[in-house]
Amino acid sequence: MADILYRQIADDLRSQIISGRLAPGDDLPSESELGQRWSTSRGPIRNALALLRAEGLVETRKGRPGRVRSQQAGQAVDMYVPFTTWARGFGRTPGAHTEHLALRRADQRQSQALGVEVDAIVVELVRLRLLDGIPAMLERTTFVEHVGRLLFAADLESGSITEYLAERGHRFARVTHEIDAVAADELDARLLRVPQDSPVLRLQRTSYDAQGAPFEFSDDRYRSDVVRFTVEAGGRQSDGSHLMQPAVRD
Repeated sequence: MADILYRQIADDLRSQIISGRLAPGDDLPSESELGQRWSTSRGPIRNALALLRAEGLVETRKGRPGRVRSQQAGQAVDMYVPFTTWARGFGRTPGAHTEHLALRRADQRQSQALGVEVDAIVVELVRLRLLDGIPAMLERTTFVEHVGRLLFAADLESGSITEYLAERGHRFARVTHEIDAVAADELDARLLRVPQDSPVLRLQRTSYDAQGAPFEFSDDRYRSDVVRFTVEAGGRQSDGSHLMQPAVRD
């Protein structure tokens, strides 16, 4: 029961941090306040704080209230840098856990993004990316078949897939990004350790080769308390159109 309780306390505090109700720099409720709120002793409270500290969400000091840490790392979206390279550029340790790699039939969205027929064979990769051991981003990436099949021989737990494919002749010449916010689904919630239906940042990315053919489409979900996006641009794309456009509603 105590094991379940400390996780419930940690989940509640984590939810407040992710939603912004507890902002970076804010003091956490004291152990006494949490004990009264949850009708429990200090043991489960301290275990909950230790879990959040291990996730990098809070910092605690003896004799002082716990405090919410700022864990956001900035990522520019007017350029593309592979996650591994980007993380190391911030002095952070990148990590990866592969949920699955499999052949799939392309759905309507994948078909449109990759320029293949609906139900054509594609390769789908679902991989959790970590910063210093903390879940930061869940990537759902789809490749055209002849490119994606190369990944079955790759070490997906370390290194950069972008660099791996570039070494085998599949280097991107252009990348497009589209950013929005979506509600975390069951898979997002489980792997990113966020409440289901809580907001997560989504970056949809399509990579094109030198001939202008798309070969990779990715739907990346980021924890908003860990990563922020930045844009430094003149407001227009190379073809003169605006970088910011209204979403198309059905």
